[in-house]
Amino acid sequence: MAFPRIRQLVFASHDAEDIDRLRDILDLGVGFVDPGVSVFGLTNGVFALGDQFLEVVVPVEENTAAGRFLDRNQGEGGYMAIFQTDDIARVRAHADAEAIRRVWDIDIEDISASHFHPADIGAAIVSVDEARPAGSWRWGGPDWQDQARPGGLTALELSARDPEQMALRWGQLLGAVPRPQDHGTWIIPLSGGDIHVVPGSRDFIKTFTLAHPDPDACLKRAAEYGFDATGLGFRFAGVDVELVSH
Repeated sequence: MAFPRIRQLVFASHDAEDIDRLRDILDLGVGFVDPGVSVFGLTNGVFALGDQFLEVVVPVEENTAAGRFLDRNQGEGGYMAIFQTDDIARVRAHADAEAIRRVWDIDIEDISASHFHPADIGAAIVSVDEARPAGSWRWGGPDWQDQARPGGLTALELSARDPEQMALRWGQLLGAVPRPQDHGTWIIPLSGGDIHVVPGSRDFIKTFTLAHPDPDACLKRAAEYGFDATGLGFRFAGVDVELVSH
């Protein structure tokens, strides 16, 4: 297993029913409700696709970070991107040296993780996690392998007012080397799925690409739920979800 890699993407929503809507649209397995997110004033649902994960978090208390994010952005853009590393010590040391603030750390037997301040990294909260063993994932729940559906996360797109600066900042944190592309776009190459940073009027997670066995059925269900489902994807919790065949 090569690193760094996208392991989990997190949507924030004020509507708890969006947890079930995402599950139904993408024909996901039974979601895991992580009791640990209650410390952040949230409830959630986590769903496995292959060995990667989608999560929806919903504020259930006042003045939560997720609630402030939703209010500040009118629900637009993904809330958190979680990446897997095999050397969390290196990531933390580099972040500290570059004044990228850690807003939460955990070190337990099967995983170590750090959340980094979105004001220092740009676009969203970034978490970098080292799972032990590498194929495990505590945040997916105790039986995520039994609930996993075929598919996976193949790309992530960030909107940035300064694409070069954001690409360099994310690349520094993740230990990847960004490369310039056409039209002011940058790419950060990762294992199993790249990050594309594109010019935009503000900084946010804009799009993610999801490999799924039946994209057409997903689009049909998204339209039935009333989501904007056009072309190759649909819009969910302020993020464009592009579907490709798995």
